[in-house]
Amino acid sequence: MSNPANLKYTVSHEWVKSEADGTITVGITQHAQELLGDMVFVESPEIGRKLKAKEECAVVESVKAAASIYAPVSGVVTGFNDGLTNEPEKINADPFGAWIFKMKPDNAADVAALMDAAAYQKHVDSEAH
Repeated sequence: MSNPANLKYTVSHEWVKSEADGTITVGITQHAQELLGDMVFVESPEIGRKLKAKEECAVVESVKAAASIYAPVSGVVTGFNDGLTNEPEKINADPFGAWIFKMKPDNAADVAALMDAAAYQKHVDSEAH
């Protein structure tokens, strides 16, 4: 699966989708879920929590390991995907559809500065060597 071109990406394997209302939606990439394997638990950040860019804010657990999810930019959490509470495996089935949380960025330019799909793929390829 290729990385959707309409998303932005982080070095810690989160994808970021800009929404029309100025918020962003955050999940983990196909690459991240492949490394982790079958998801068994997702812990989302609390609504209203103020995050700094690159701050650990959520956890996904798989049969192999637990992994931290990091805020892609600074901002405030505005929602989380409570459907993952009972069905964390949705991340494995559709990593770019099964979002984890939403946030309102402090600065939209920070989102624009994240990696595009091509840069993220280069990052993934460089980690594999």
